[in-house]
Amino acid sequence: MAWFRRRPRTAGPGGKQVNQADLEHLTQFFRSRRGVEAFIEPQTTVTETTLLLVAHDGEWTRRRIGSPDVAWKFAHQLSMPTYDIKLLGYPQRMRDYNERQKRRPA
Repeated sequence: MAWFRRRPRTAGPGGKQVNQADLEHLTQFFRSRRGVEAFIEPQTTVTETTLLLVAHDGEWTRRRIGSPDVAWKFAHQLSMPTYDIKLLGYPQRMRDYNERQKRRPA
């Protein structure tokens, strides 16, 4: 009996696994919002490489992406502006969005 259900994965560059459901989520976010930009977050000791998408109003989503190469290729296929978060930092509109969400009545 399975306690959990694994999502299908495909191999990315360097043999790293890329979750197809994560790519579909990122694609859906990009297509359903305006002014979406991609920010590549590097792998850390705790997390894999992630791709952060931020819309014009600061709404954002983040998913594991496998490697920076996969992230760059994915964003390029969608003609999405793409940045290295280490060089640029997090966009102010994302911080403003998070602050607005905190102040929203529950």
